Amino acid sequence: MPTITAPPAPAPPAPPSDYSVLPAPAQAWTEADLLRLGHDDHRQYELVRGELRQMSPANSVHGNLEFRFAVALGKYLEQHPLGEGYTGDTGFQLSAEPLTIRSPDLAFIRTERLPTGSRPAFLPLAPDLVIEIVSPSESARTIAEKVSDYLAAGTRLLWIVYPEQQHVHEYRAAHAFHIYHAGDTLDGRDVLPGFRFALAALFG
Repeated sequence: MPTITAPPAPAPPAPPSDYSVLPAPAQAWTEADLLRLGHDDHRQYELVRGELRQMSPANSVHGNLEFRFAVALGKYLEQHPLGEGYTGDTGFQLSAEPLTIRSPDLAFIRTERLPTGSRPAFLPLAPDLVIEIVSPSESARTIAEKVSDYLAAGTRLLWIVYPEQQHVHEYRAAHAFHIYHAGDTLDGRDVLPGFRFALAALFG
């Protein structure tokens, strides 16, 4: 008798994209374009390898977690003035060719790495610490792309926050990886010595 095979399982639906790609102009997108667009319509954009992406607004959970992180980091820096913190509207040029400018939800740069004198609109460096809060619509591919871009550019400590699962994925140089769960406490390592932030306080 002929073998009867089951029909292939339907492919899962693609998750909704957390950004929209703007059509490329006749010439490549520039830093000036990024500044102009953000000023004109007050939306957030990123340039990723020359591709201009318009980001979706953060939901209420995302915004609250970002605020809690900012308060904790701000209190730490008041007691340990090791550098400067930056909110999610700040762009950092991770690569000049192809041009990549990303805006993490929160970032920190140590004083000795900051340029002296007048500063460009987008600092041409990777933050020492990057915090990214994952949106419900964000795909695993998009997250992996961010992790790769930051680490390749020189970020030393990267926290990817998953609100629904209430855990944080930590990435460091030399492929070090750690998962913090809801009952754990984040450790600032050698980037933020002595910084501790209980995830119970973050997600509570």
